[in-house]
Amino acid sequence: MPRALAHDAVLREARPGDESGILACIQALADYEREPDAVENTVEALHATLFGEAPQAFAHVVERDGHIAGIALWFVTYSTWTGRHGIWLEDLIVLPEHRAAGYGKALIASLAAVCVERGYSRFEWTVLDWNEPAIGFYRSIGAVPMGEWTTQRLTGAELEALAATLG
Repeated sequence: MPRALAHDAVLREARPGDESGILACIQALADYEREPDAVENTVEALHATLFGEAPQAFAHVVERDGHIAGIALWFVTYSTWTGRHGIWLEDLIVLPEHRAAGYGKALIASLAAVCVERGYSRFEWTVLDWNEPAIGFYRSIGAVPMGEWTTQRLTGAELEALAATLG
């Protein structure tokens, strides 16, 4: 799967040892999304999630000069309507100093290729409504908004309270 990119960069699947670079990208994304204190993830947790006994999430990375320049972190979904799996892109980030080299498009294309190779029916993600550069990028590659859908979330005390209703 490794693929050569511009500026001597390589697009590849993440491997053990990439965790600190992946975490740095996650923190950069949180900073960009105005949530610098929201990241609770750790190198150890990423290792267990991505490379443990039964990985539940996956990552593709762009490596340049021995450093992670960008990531696409994803997991497999399932559509009851199509009866097939899909990919949910949790995070896409290319560090600012590496933007405009085509790395973001290469990361997205690599996940589209996974979908096609595996016969998956969907490739989905969310984007903040104020993130005009990302929205413009997604439109440029053919993505369409799912305007009739609104993401719902339970966390913290509300999550625990609902779980407690089962007694």
